[in-house]
Amino acid sequence: MITFQLIKRKQLDVEVDQNLFRFLMFAPKKVAGENPLDWLPKSAWDSVQALGDLEDFTRFPGDLVEAAPRFQEWYNASTPETEKLPLDWAGLDKTPFLKMLVVRCLRPDRMTVAVENFVTAVLPHGSKYAKCDSTLNANQIIDASLSDATTVTPMFFILSPGVDVVAEVDKLGLKYGYEAGTSYHNVSMGQGQDIVAEDRMEQAHRNGHWVILNNIHLMPTWCIRLEKRLDEYALEGSHSRFRLFLTADPNNGIPIGLLDRSIKLTNEPPAGLAANLKRAFCSFPKEYIDEADSKTKSILFGLCHFHAVLMERKMYGPMGYNMMYPFSLGDLRDSSVCLANYMESNAGGKIPWADLRYIFGEIMYGGHIVNDFDRLVANTYLEWYMKDDLLEETEMYPYAEDEKSLSFRTPLPTSYDRYLDHIDEELKIDTPVAFGLHTNAEIDFRTTMSNKMFHLLVELDNAGGGAGGDDEDGGGGGASPEEIAAQQMQEIIDAYTDKKFDQEDVARSCEEVGPYQNVFLQEIEQLNKLHTEMMRSLLELSLGFKGELSMSDAMDELCGCLSLDRLPAKWAKAYPSLRGLTTWLFDLNMRLHQVEEWCGNPMDIPKVTWISGLITPQSFLTAIMQVTAQKNQLELDKLQVATDCLKKMTAEEVDAPSRDGAYISGMIMQGARFDVTSGIVEKSKPKEMYCPMPVVNCRAVLSEKIPKNNIYLVPCYKTTSRGPTWVFCAQLQTKSPAGRWILAGVGLIFDVS
Repeated sequence: MITFQLIKRKQLDVEVDQNLFRFLMFAPKKVAGENPLDWLPKSAWDSVQALGDLEDFTRFPGDLVEAAPRFQEWYNASTPETEKLPLDWAGLDKTPFLKMLVVRCLRPDRMTVAVENFVTAVLPHGSKYAKCDSTLNANQIIDASLSDATTVTPMFFILSPGVDVVAEVDKLGLKYGYEAGTSYHNVSMGQGQDIVAEDRMEQAHRNGHWVILNNIHLMPTWCIRLEKRLDEYALEGSHSRFRLFLTADPNNGIPIGLLDRSIKLTNEPPAGLAANLKRAFCSFPKEYIDEADSKTKSILFGLCHFHAVLMERKMYGPMGYNMMYPFSLGDLRDSSVCLANYMESNAGGKIPWADLRYIFGEIMYGGHIVNDFDRLVANTYLEWYMKDDLLEETEMYPYAEDEKSLSFRTPLPTSYDRYLDHIDEELKIDTPVAFGLHTNAEIDFRTTMSNKMFHLLVELDNAGGGAGGDDEDGGGGGASPEEIAAQQMQEIIDAYTDKKFDQEDVARSCEEVGPYQNVFLQEIEQLNKLHTEMMRSLLELSLGFKGELSMSDAMDELCGCLSLDRLPAKWAKAYPSLRGLTTWLFDLNMRLHQVEEWCGNPMDIPKVTWISGLITPQSFLTAIMQVTAQKNQLELDKLQVATDCLKKMTAEEVDAPSRDGAYISGMIMQGARFDVTSGIVEKSKPKEMYCPMPVVNCRAVLSEKIPKNNIYLVPCYKTTSRGPTWVFCAQLQTKSPAGRWILAGVGLIFDVS
C-alpha cells in the first residue's frame, strides 16, 4: 500500500497509468466467446480478454492463442513471475508492474510473491523493508520495538491464540533491571481492577517503572479514561524510564486514539504441519512420554498428528472445512486422558480402536463439529490413523502412494527427544498431500490469499480517499469512480428494464400446475423480486447523481459497488454468488434466458435443465421425487435422488428428455476429475482446478436401492464457499476408496466464479 501510494505521488521512479492500477487491484473479467485453450481456466481467459482492452496489451489475447504451447510452458512453471514471457512480451521484465498484470490474469496464485518481489525492487532498500524482522525471534522484535516506545507511546500487543506475550515482557524486564512487584507491575484487567491499574500507573509515571495492563478489551469504557490519563501524563511530563505495555484481543471497543498513539505488535501462532505437530507433542511433559509404554507412545504420537492435521487443514478454506472450528490443545489433552484410562483398564489386551475413534471423532473433537461432511472428514482421518499399523512404522500421509518423495512415517516407539528429532528431520516441507488433498489445493489456497490481499488494498485505498480512480496525485488518466458508476448504472438500466416476467400470464398458460411448473413459477417470482430491487436502487441512485435526492448510505454503497465491479449486497441476497458484478450480470442473463425458454412451453420441462441457473435447485430435485411418488404411489420421504452420468457433455448432444427423471447440467467437480469415458472419479491433472461434469440423469428411487459399493457420495454446493450452499449428494462411481475423495475435499460446484 505504501509503495503504490508513493508511485501515485511520483515519489518513486515508476510511471504507472491509473487504469493499470485499477486493473491490478480488481482483475476485471470480460466474457467474450469460448475459451479455446483447454489448459487455461475459464476465469483466466476472461481476465485476458479484459487485459486486451488496455492500450499496452491489445495484442496479448491473440498472441496467447497463436503461441499457446510456449505460453503453456510459462504457465506451468513453478515460479512464472520470475520466468521470461514468450515472444516480445519477454520485454515486460523491464517493466515489472506491467508483468504483474499478466501474472494477475494467468497465475493469480503467484501474486503475493510477485507483489513482494515488486516492492523489494522499487523501494529504496526494499529488501530490508520486505524481509524486515523475519530473522528475529519474538523477544528480539519486542526489544527492538522498545527503543521506539516513549513515556507517551505505549506498546500495544494484539493477542493471538497460543502466544504468551507476558512471558516475553517479563524476560525483557529482567534484562533491563526491573523487579516484578517493585518496579515492574503486572495487572490483569477485569471488574474492579481499574482502581489497581490507575494506582500502578501513577507510581510508574512518577518513579520510572514499567506497567503491563493485560486484556484491556474487557473494559472498553475504562479505556477512554486510560487515553485521557495518558494525555495528562504527556502534559505533566513523566519519568524518562516510565513505559506502558497493553494487551488485548482484537476488539472494536478499543478507542482509536489509543491505538493510534501506540506501537502495535502481534505474534501469530506457528503455521505449518510440522510446527503444529511439534507444539502438540511438546504440550506433554517429557517425563510422561518417556515413562509411557510403547503402545501408548505410538497412539499418542498418532493423536498429536491427528490434532495437527485438524488444526492446519483450515488453511485450505472451504476445501478444508465447510465451517471453521475452535479446536485447541485442550481437546488433545482431554483425548490423551481418555486414552490413558483405556490403556490402563485394558493393559496387555487388544487395543479398542473403534472405541478410541468414537471418543476422539464424535466426542472430544467431534463435539465442536456441527457439519456432517466435516465430521466425516475427521472420522475418515481417524480410520486412517487409529489402527494396528500405527504401532509400527506406518504412513501418515493418507492415500499418498502415487506422490513421489512425499511421505511421513511414524517412528518406532522411542524417547521424547527422538520424536522431536524425527519431526524436524522428516517433516521439512508443507504439502497438501499431508492432508489427503491434491497438490492443486495449494494453488487454490494461494489464489484465495492473493484475492484477499487485493481486496484489503482496495478497502484501505478507499478508506484513505484514494477510491482507486482519483487522479489528484498524478496517477495518470482515468475516469472518476462516480463516472464509472454512472456509466455502469445506465448500462444496467438499459439492459434490464424490460426483463421482468408476467407471472400471472405464465400461470394462466399452464393447463395444470404440477411439481415442475411450481418450481419454475417460484423461479419467476424470485427473479422478479431481484429485478424490482435492481431497478429501484439504480433509479434511486440516478436521482442522487442528478441532485434530485440526497445521497444516502445505501446509495453511496451501491455507487461504490458499481465503480469497483462488486456485487451489491441487496442484489446478492437473491442467490449465493462469489462473482464480480460483470460476470454476475452475464450469469443472470443466462438464468433469465433459461426461464424465458421455459415460458414458451410451460407444460414441458427443458430437455436438459441447467441446474446451476436455478435459484432454488433443491426444489427441482424435490419435484423429481414428487412426480415419481405420484406416478408410482410411493411415500415421498422414502425416496432419494439417484444420479447416473451420461457420456454427453452438453445439452445439444441430448436427443430427448429423460424417460425416468430429468437431465441436468452445469455441475463442475473440484478436488478431482470425472473421466467421462470410464465413468469414474480420478485424480486431477496438475493445475486442473475444476473439471466440467457431463449431463446427469437424476431420478427418484427408494433409499434402500441406492448403490453402496464402489460409490462416493459427493456433496454438491451452489458456490465454492460451500458450507450453507449445500444442495444434495450425488452418487459417483470410484475404484479408489471413498475416503480418498472425502479427505481430498472433492465436491460438485454449481457456480464457479
